[in-house]
Parts: sequence; C-alpha cells; structure tokens
Amino acid sequence: MSDSDQARWRRRPRARAVAAAAALTLVAPMAACGTGGDGGTPTINLYYPPEQNLQKVVDDCNAQAQGRYKIVYRVLPRQADEQRVQMVRRLAAEDTGMDVLGLDVTWTQEFASADWIREWTGENRAEAEQGTLEGPLETARYEGRLYAAPKNTNVQLLWYRKDLVPEPPKTWDQMISAAQQLKAQGKPYQVLTMGAQYEGLVVLYNTLAESAGGRILNEDGTEAVMDEGTVRALDQLQRFATSGVTSPSFSNATEDPVRLEFQSGNGAFQVNWPFVYPALQEANPDLAKQVGWARIPGVDESTPSKVTIGGVNMAVSAYSEHPEESFEAAKCIRNEKNQKFSAINDGVPPTIESIYDDPEMTEAYPMKDTILEELKEPAVRPLTPAYQSISTVTSAILSPPSAIRPEQTANELRDAIADALESKGVLP
Repeated sequence: MSDSDQARWRRRPRARAVAAAAALTLVAPMAACGTGGDGGTPTINLYYPPEQNLQKVVDDCNAQAQGRYKIVYRVLPRQADEQRVQMVRRLAAEDTGMDVLGLDVTWTQEFASADWIREWTGENRAEAEQGTLEGPLETARYEGRLYAAPKNTNVQLLWYRKDLVPEPPKTWDQMISAAQQLKAQGKPYQVLTMGAQYEGLVVLYNTLAESAGGRILNEDGTEAVMDEGTVRALDQLQRFATSGVTSPSFSNATEDPVRLEFQSGNGAFQVNWPFVYPALQEANPDLAKQVGWARIPGVDESTPSKVTIGGVNMAVSAYSEHPEESFEAAKCIRNEKNQKFSAINDGVPPTIESIYDDPEMTEAYPMKDTILEELKEPAVRPLTPAYQSISTVTSAILSPPSAIRPEQTANELRDAIADALESKGVLP
C-alpha cells in the first residue's frame, strides 16, 4: 500500500469500519480464490454482471496480453442487489481473489470510501477519461479522484405509438393529456413505466427531480436538500399516478413486465430502457413498425428533460495481488473496440462518444442520436457512499406513488435521507 493510500486509509476509519461491519453482518466471508501467486501466469479474476458475449471480449484481451496474464470471467448474479452483496462481503474480508470489478454506477463512491478499490492515476486515468462522456465519468469519481473507468452506460427513452400520437409529447402533462384523450376515444392509451418499490421508482423520481431543476443532496453529497424542484417532481409523480392513464399494475411494475404490457398493445407510451427495442421487433414486428422513440418528456415545456443514467464502471480491487495487470485488463475490456462490440452484440450503450458516429452503430441503435442527446445532459443519481441506504428509504417513502403528498413527502424524505447519510435509522 502506497503512502497516499495509507493516508487515505487513516483519514476514513469510520467509513471503512461502517462498511465492513455492514458487510460482515450479511454472511461469513467467503474463502479467497487463488490468482496465480505461485509464480505462473497471473490470473486476473473479472467479477462482472451477466453479459452474453463478454467472454469473446475477454478472449480478445487475453490474446492481446500474449501470456503476461489471463483474465477469467466470473459471472455475477443477475440481480444487482445480489451482485453487491457478493462483492461487499468478500472485499470486507480483504479477499485477494477478486481483481477487476464491474460496479453499478451507484456503488463507486461506497466502494471508494471504504478503500476497497484503487484510484486510477497517471496514464491509466488519462486513458480512462479520453473521449469518455462526462456523465458516466461523474459516476466514477469520488472526492475529486477517479476510482473506476466507465465501461457502458444507459438511459431510458420514451417509446410511443406513431399510429396513435402524431408527435411525441414534450412534457409529462402533455403526455397525460394525450393518453386521456385516447382513453376517451376507446383506443390504447396507457402510459407504462416502472412504479414498484425498488430502484426503478427511484430512477423515475430522480429523472423528474433533475428535470424540474431540483436537488436531492447538496453538491458535496453530504446534506439532504429536497428543494422546490424536488417538491414539484413529487407533485408531478403523484398527478401521473392518479391520472387514470397508468396500468392497474403501475405500483408493482418493473422493467420486463412493463415491456411485455406495451408489447401486447395495451400502451400508447412506454418509458423504459433501450432493451425493449430488439425485444419488440422479435415479439411483435407489426407493432414495432408503429413505434417511435424520443427524449423522455420534461416537467416544463421550455426545459429539456434530464434523464437518469445507468451503466457499469470498471474498478480494480484494493486487494488484488496483480494491480498493474488488472488495470491493463480493465482498460482492454472497456476500450473503444470492445465497447463497440458490446454495444452492437449485447445492447449496452458505450461511454466513449466517438463510437456513436460509427456507421455500424446505426443498425443496432437506430435511436443512438436520442440516446447520445440524453447522455450529454444527464441526470446522475445522488453521488454518495450512502446511496444504497438512500435508495432504500426513498423507494419506501415514494411507494405507492398515488399516496404522495408533495410537501409532506418531501419533509419525510429529507429527514430519512439525512439519517441515511449519518448511517442512522432502521432501513425498511
């Protein structure tokens, strides 16, 4: 551990202790896996979410390494919560069997504050930042330092029926009004999106809050703000939930059921991730011809929406016995060539802006210009090591959205988020 690493370790004993204690209460630590420490070819264990064609990227990077190391793809569980639990408990146990980590964009600050991941410095940082969109980069920073390299990103779009709606709405109120008119005419009218008590509801609210110019936390991520813009977003969410144009299952809806309901022809509008596009083409090609896409509506007609970004950041474990090789492996997996491959073959939007200009992207991503437009002016979820706790209390307080009382709910959120920032309270 370098002198600077030791200094940071001493400066953050509380964050480290809280993170470790929380992790160790989940389950006993797993045994560490070997990483080629016997003098042979180093094994670089890549812990990453399921991605169908990522093994081909790994194979390409191993060929490029020419025997200096070998990357082994350790597939994490499909559910994000399970991914986090597995990594947190092993890192809390200082497991040397993890080298490169695929982190949800909301986890980077938590892992960095606990000193579980290494800072990207010098040439490694320069290479990670070169050509990378600022929104994804923002999710990879903590206290002004870079702790991960964005590998892929994502944004939701508005999907709408061109045969029912001549032009996409600019605001949520316009969308609600258009849906109500369709309903009165006996046509498909529903506005379908995610409203269940989970991260999808937090994403929806964050998009509305940022679009209304609101701030949930202060700029440093240390205090709960919940200003006027966030109250307007609560009002917008409540009015949408009680407008009569949502699905009856709105307060229990997650991504895939929303996709399936729109695919069946019930909806006029859908707010969802780009994965719905190829699925619709395969499942209902006739309907797919009638579906267009647009930027998610804003709260004010004169102000474009800000849409919450997702994605995965590449980090290097603080306990890796092969940090130099791990940084090299991470850079290879997320380089321009491999991001383009993953975008086209696995449907994960790239974080390197120039890839969107590639002609091969047009067929795979006919909506790429709209995606890039949203990515250039994104909404980022609150950047704080306490995000997981904030998300949990926020989704609980917002659920069901029809029961929101804007001013009262804002006060409740402010208090709960303040407690989460101080590691207080019992999470629901």
